[in-house]
Amino acid sequence: MGTRLRSTRAQNRGLDQADAGATRIAAVQMASGPHVDANLKEAARLIEMAIGEGARLVALPEYFGIMGLKDTDKVAVREEYGSGPIQEFLATTAKKHGIWIVGGSVPLIASVRDKVLNTSLVYDDKGKCVARYDKIPLFGFEMGEERYSEERTIEPGKQVMVIDTPFARMGLSICYDLRFPELYRAMGEVDLILVPSAFTETTGKAHWETLIRARAIENLAYVLAPAQGGYHVNGRETHGDSMIVDPWGVVLDRLPRGSGVVVAGMNRTHIQRLRQSLPALQHRTLGC
Repeated sequence: MGTRLRSTRAQNRGLDQADAGATRIAAVQMASGPHVDANLKEAARLIEMAIGEGARLVALPEYFGIMGLKDTDKVAVREEYGSGPIQEFLATTAKKHGIWIVGGSVPLIASVRDKVLNTSLVYDDKGKCVARYDKIPLFGFEMGEERYSEERTIEPGKQVMVIDTPFARMGLSICYDLRFPELYRAMGEVDLILVPSAFTETTGKAHWETLIRARAIENLAYVLAPAQGGYHVNGRETHGDSMIVDPWGVVLDRLPRGSGVVVAGMNRTHIQRLRQSLPALQHRTLGC
């Protein structure tokens, strides 16, 4: 599919935080294939596109480096934490452009020989990896001929991850995490939630937007959700619809299908104003 830079802007421009003090953030949408080199070249092209739109933080989707012909293909290219071509690409690109990059998920060596850790990595503008999150809930789904079981090739993570950056306190998550609101409550108060994903078309069509907007609303935080979107060489179809949602649940930008980027402004003053108007996070009475 041809690249599309922009799809849909928020209709209410008063809630699209492009005003003074906002930080431009971007989500990259891809349809990754089985060849790491080709995927990294495409990621580089799209990152540069986001930079052209003023983005200081760019997030790539889950499995941006590889979506193999078989689920086990990612095991063959797994990397030691801190080295390997995918991580070198992320570090080099962040440093080269002076931006922050979230590598949606990278297959890292696990404690089990035939599995990986599905890991989101955050790189600062100097090219240093400053945070990692190993995906905790593992996707399982059976409906008709469609079957997925991540536990066959992925070892679950154990720790929720939050990181402070110059422009936001960020909570890291990946795809299936969206269905577990307790994970986001465990983050505490964050400004921005990252959700790199590869939702199937079946589950995405039914639930993707609802889950993304719910996580934004209930946590009064921005959500940056880069996604795989389109048809893949392995026959899989992913839902796409990468989006950026503000703390009020307003979709600021989205891309339904195809490769491209979505970009919007994130304003911490906007977050504070909404939390003062609706102090729901202070009204919690039940632990989780």
